[in-house]
Amino acid sequence: SHEHYVTLNLPCSTLSPPASPSPSVSSSTSQSSAFSSHVQDQKIANMFELSVPFRQQHFPSGLLLTELALILEPDSEGVFFLHKKMISAVHNLLCSHDSDPRYMDPEVKAHVAQLYLPLIGIVMDALPQLYDFTEQYSQRSRHTCVIASDSDSENSSTINQSVAMAIAGSPLPHGYKPAAFQLPAAAARQYSTLSAETSRTLLICLLWVLKNADEDSLQSWAADLSVMQINRLLDLLYLCVSCFEYKGKKAFERINSLTFKKSLDMKARLEEAILGTIGARQEMVRRSRERSPYGNQENVRWRKNITHWKQTTDKVDKTKAEVEHEALVDGNLATETNLVVLDTLEIIVQTVILSESKDSVLGGVLKVLLHSMGCNQSAVFLQHCFATQRALVLKFPELLFEEDTEICADLCLRLLRHCSSSVGSIRAHASASLFLLMRQNFEIGNNFARVKMQVTMSLSSLVGTSQNFNEEYLRRSLKTILTYAEEGLELRDTTFPEQVQDMLFNLHMILTDTVKMKEHQEDPEMLIDLMYRIAKGYQNSPDLRLTWLQNMAAKHSERGNHAEAAQCLVHSAALVAEYLNMLEDCRHLPVGCVSFQGISSNVLEESAVSDDILSPDEEGICSGKYFTEAGLIGLLEQAAASFTMGGLYEAVNEVYKILIPILEANRDFKKLASIHGKLQDAFSKITNQRMFGTYFRVGFYGSKFGDLDEQEFVYKEPSITKLAEISHRLEEFYAERFGDDTVEIIKDSNPVDKAKLDPNKAYIQLTYVEPYFDTYEMKDRITYFDKNYNLRNFMFCTPFTLDGRAHGDLHEQFKRKTILTTSHAFPYIKTRINVIQKEEIILIPIEVAIEDMQKKTQELAFATHQDPADAKMLQMVLQGCVGTTVNQGPLEVAQVFLADIPDDPKLFRHHNKLRLCFKDFTKRCEDALRKNKTLIGPDQKEYHRELEKNYHRLKEALSPLINRKIPQLYKALIPHTSQRNSFNRSSLRKVES
Repeated sequence: SHEHYVTLNLPCSTLSPPASPSPSVSSSTSQSSAFSSHVQDQKIANMFELSVPFRQQHFPSGLLLTELALILEPDSEGVFFLHKKMISAVHNLLCSHDSDPRYMDPEVKAHVAQLYLPLIGIVMDALPQLYDFTEQYSQRSRHTCVIASDSDSENSSTINQSVAMAIAGSPLPHGYKPAAFQLPAAAARQYSTLSAETSRTLLICLLWVLKNADEDSLQSWAADLSVMQINRLLDLLYLCVSCFEYKGKKAFERINSLTFKKSLDMKARLEEAILGTIGARQEMVRRSRERSPYGNQENVRWRKNITHWKQTTDKVDKTKAEVEHEALVDGNLATETNLVVLDTLEIIVQTVILSESKDSVLGGVLKVLLHSMGCNQSAVFLQHCFATQRALVLKFPELLFEEDTEICADLCLRLLRHCSSSVGSIRAHASASLFLLMRQNFEIGNNFARVKMQVTMSLSSLVGTSQNFNEEYLRRSLKTILTYAEEGLELRDTTFPEQVQDMLFNLHMILTDTVKMKEHQEDPEMLIDLMYRIAKGYQNSPDLRLTWLQNMAAKHSERGNHAEAAQCLVHSAALVAEYLNMLEDCRHLPVGCVSFQGISSNVLEESAVSDDILSPDEEGICSGKYFTEAGLIGLLEQAAASFTMGGLYEAVNEVYKILIPILEANRDFKKLASIHGKLQDAFSKITNQRMFGTYFRVGFYGSKFGDLDEQEFVYKEPSITKLAEISHRLEEFYAERFGDDTVEIIKDSNPVDKAKLDPNKAYIQLTYVEPYFDTYEMKDRITYFDKNYNLRNFMFCTPFTLDGRAHGDLHEQFKRKTILTTSHAFPYIKTRINVIQKEEIILIPIEVAIEDMQKKTQELAFATHQDPADAKMLQMVLQGCVGTTVNQGPLEVAQVFLADIPDDPKLFRHHNKLRLCFKDFTKRCEDALRKNKTLIGPDQKEYHRELEKNYHRLKEALSPLINRKIPQLYKALIPHTSQRNSFNRSSLRKVES
């Protein structure tokens, strides 16, 4: 705070290149020769380092920065509580310089900033210790450039005095110099040693120096940096963008409402202590870290002026005007800091423009620029940001169009997002940037396929995931781009305007579908149907179809439909495999989607067999990160994870059958070990206790349904869903949409006569259906999973009589079996599938009886051979077959249909089949009784004797009925002759009458 502090630092010394208020000619030439003069290079280096000349010339600031550097060293772990105090001292000094009217002139302020130039290097070295503000941008690894410093004490197992004092909760003794103590390098990177507040203060200091320092000096300094150091500086700028992102007025209001946060935290800690999840020693260390010891007398818990929660209590009573003022200041700070970052990026670009390593550095510059475009920014900053971006693309088009396509995709996504901004100036700049991107791509090869593909994919992604963009503003921006294309004189005679028009037409179509998606946001089935339709429209554009399949997978995962999400990922992987196979024939890769048939029969629709399929060799096609071997591996791993969550463990095995050969070819044994472990877990979980889903036939009737009118679907619902549940859900949803008195549920499953329906009403017919298999299918569908996977046929039965009643006596009871065939097999990439075929089978009364007896016999056989045996289940089934109360069941069926030989010869075979069914039934009853005898205890012997008695009574009554054969079906066999002639033998051969 000394009024002559700056003067005492001798800011206008000859250490730095001359930068006087009125520079001479010689000073100008010396600036331009900085790259060629070794002496000049050394001078620049001395300015930016805590060198001996710097500390001698600028003694007070040199002393201050030296102390800061020592405290921020990773091996100074014992002085962690001095971080905040030291950084605050630097911050306060800079604040006083900034507000001092004597230093308002930019050239004077540059001299002042010169006193703090080493701060840039200090903060760069401290990067791993800073709070990570980029957690939401975890795909970028900030610490890739960090090098662990070698230290002799790294392997030391002894704890020095400073650490012991800190653990004890005591401050450092006066005059004590901490010995070197360092955590292992890997552990040091696992957490930030500086708090968010302290890191923010340090970054403000850094940005002040970058803003006010002489630009030529900065450029000369940057020219001497290695690629690794420049990348570290870029990482630091990336962190600054995240740190000072504008959070909005609501964030301040939210902070203002956190009155009781401290008490809630204390309550949680008390609970932890009571439950024993946190020890006294850990609590003590935590307290010592939180306190700011300004000496022993300050180390007391009741000094509220130094506790971190005083800020929240101060904020409680702030007025609305104060909150708005804070938000305004925060917004201005965000703009200022981002403009400083932008200026620094410009300096870096000018420095490396001629160097050999410019490609790697410029990629990093563009990533920081894209990151700043993706954060909440002011219109002022965005205008400058778009200008810088356009200049970069114009000077270095190869960055986007020849190298990493991810940067191009990110840029298109950011520009489209800003094209939907509510601020007109931002829309204008974003539209101009997007148009220039197209034009630049076109001028390189008379085609802007890459940008066209990336823009369409970005819009698809924006539509599928973001709810915040404004469709109307986006349409205006697209119109602006079209105007640019049509009125541009340079490319008017080329195909460019036509190509732009085609692309914008596609974008408008996506937006139209988006409007419909918003209308059906509350109708999950219709929403997925719309996304399915959009994906279907991109059958010949693999990148776009992949984007929409992934959007569908995300929606299914949100709703807990893991089987459907897995199918979306399988289809995505099959699509990628199809195009990878077209690019290169690798033995270890799947040959296309035909390799995925074991997982699902539906994947064949991803076959690239159409005439208008684009070749993956064309510019912009299959350019996304998933159309690589690594992308395919990632999709397969995600699919396996979704199948696991859905309990479809057999399908997990099929996915890994495709993945394992790829990993074996890559010698990725670590991942192979992991996969075999997951397979072991999956196989151990395979049981018949799983529930895979319940199916319902849903028919829509009435003009109010629009496209759905007279459409029939099979819906897949979560397991154990009752008919009443889905009925209530659909009725409630459509009643809310059309009106309470408009929707009616048709409760029977009879065919609907539309002529009898009220045209002003909406009718929904619901029927529970079961999977149906032909006889030939049953030999392959053995397990419980087999009978619940790849399902296309479903059946429901409707009982009826000829006089119109649903139920009647045995001899007049008919049954209608309706078999529905869906367009695709369940599970599919959507939860409802259209019914494409319907087949009806009418069973006459005797056939109904045969089915009933076969069902009872199967139940008996299952209960008898169940492993492990279930005595209760067996007795329950036996009671239903031979118990006295239901004796009339099987017996009455036999008496009605087997008492007389039918007059109609066509019924002879049915009569005989029923007779054989009863023979099998009595045999199964006997087996069941024998099994039951081995299972019962002494207390159930009487009950078993009663069951045996009932069985013998039933068998006696059935005996004359089931032993009577129809003579017309049998004829005497030809007598056996002594001559052996196998061609003439007719024994055991039935002769037609």
